[in-house]
Amino acid sequence: MGEPYKIVVGLEVHVQLLTKTKLFCGCLNQFGLPPNSATCPVCLGMPGTLPVMNRKAFDLSLRAALALNCQIAGFTKWDRKNYYYPDLPKNFQTSQYDLPFSHDGFLEVNVHPDPKKGFTPKTVRIIRAHLEEDAGKSMHDDSGRGGDSKVDLNRTGTPLLEIVSHPDIETPEEAIAYLEEVRLMLRELGVSDCEMQEGSLRCDANVNIHVPQADGTVHATPLVEIKNLNSFRSVGRAISYEAKRHAEEYARDPDNFRIEKRLKTTAGWDDPKGVTVVQRHKEAAADYRYFPEPDLVPVIVSKDEVERVRAAMGELPSQQRTRLATQYGLTAYDAEVLTAKGRPMVAYFEDVAGILKDGKAAANRLSDLVYPALTDRREELAEFPLTASAFAAFVTATAALPKQDRSEVFKAMLDKGVTLDEAKKLVGIQEFDDAVLRTAVQAAIAANPRAVADFKGGKDAAKMAILGGVMKANKGAPNDVVRRLLDEELAKA
Repeated sequence: MGEPYKIVVGLEVHVQLLTKTKLFCGCLNQFGLPPNSATCPVCLGMPGTLPVMNRKAFDLSLRAALALNCQIAGFTKWDRKNYYYPDLPKNFQTSQYDLPFSHDGFLEVNVHPDPKKGFTPKTVRIIRAHLEEDAGKSMHDDSGRGGDSKVDLNRTGTPLLEIVSHPDIETPEEAIAYLEEVRLMLRELGVSDCEMQEGSLRCDANVNIHVPQADGTVHATPLVEIKNLNSFRSVGRAISYEAKRHAEEYARDPDNFRIEKRLKTTAGWDDPKGVTVVQRHKEAAADYRYFPEPDLVPVIVSKDEVERVRAAMGELPSQQRTRLATQYGLTAYDAEVLTAKGRPMVAYFEDVAGILKDGKAAANRLSDLVYPALTDRREELAEFPLTASAFAAFVTATAALPKQDRSEVFKAMLDKGVTLDEAKKLVGIQEFDDAVLRTAVQAAIAANPRAVADFKGGKDAAKMAILGGVMKANKGAPNDVVRRLLDEELAKA
């Protein structure tokens, strides 16, 4: 369209909390139960029923809000958000409107174009994080044959934390980085399992673009809220598509495709087609007819309680990354990868690093061996057969082996459940002394006079060809020893 433009994105993240029961009743909060089996008169909105707040849900929300650096309100109340939909049997949602329990926070994320090469911090401000109950789930027949719609109310009334960001996000990549940090943090704190495929983490993206004008003013396009994106990849694709669509719409009608002239709209994301589909114009707060919930008492949060929750949170991912880099000399990328693996893996690493007295070596060997083994075996660390001390002993004992040989021995130990020595025999690795290896080097030099001549003529690659032949014929020979012997024998040749 000619003019440059800036993408502007604010995210609303909805997180189901890890409680045993729902927010206002005793029904199970559990994914995968038979449809409509986890319901009761309270969550179904039957006349005469009264809700009772789940204290655990509030405690988890408070923990999350503190991790998001939010201000905690000393007094908060519940409100009714009124609207009709088949999966909302009460015809209102119990939520928080003008007095949320937390507000004005922030989260720092890494927005470096290549995280392997550095850490570029960006602060995304948080408007509020508030607690509310979830709605049920509607399932529609999209075949076009006019089939029935079905409603499962198991999810109705489950505790939901809604985290609303300021429109500080400027690229799809920043949106994904923000979501990844939120998910990691909430998992580490035990607030939610954040499984997008199960609906325990859902995201709505509010998107528009700002187009600078020649006179210094900025034209903003109308806001579009893209609902219920079910993967981080979908979030990125939807933002990219919507920004491009806005740019094209603005180019066609710059006088009217403006935020002050169009209502905010809600759109769905069609992932197979890669397009957004406008669903309706967005309601304003007045349309929801908010009013205080008469059946629930307000919640008072003392400063002592806030400090108690803060003290019990432990180390947050951002703090952990900084400490690992400083204490163990890891790169920002290595510290980020390790932190993303979770607290149990960090504890495992620290035990290994303490035994080896080398944090970088510990991180490298975990990356080479443990991470891929857990993926291949589809195991969690708690199921892994090697303790941290056993793994550290393996690293020490195989330090002289080439990387490929070390990996084969490690795999044999895990797959066959054998000792290190037995695993070496299984993959054909022998023990060598200097005399045996020197003889092998001498034989290789004698068999390759042309390579020796090329090396003498200044071609270093010729030496590597001889080295490769010796290593291939003597599987498991320590690379550094063979290199030393080859240098000595070439000097004599």
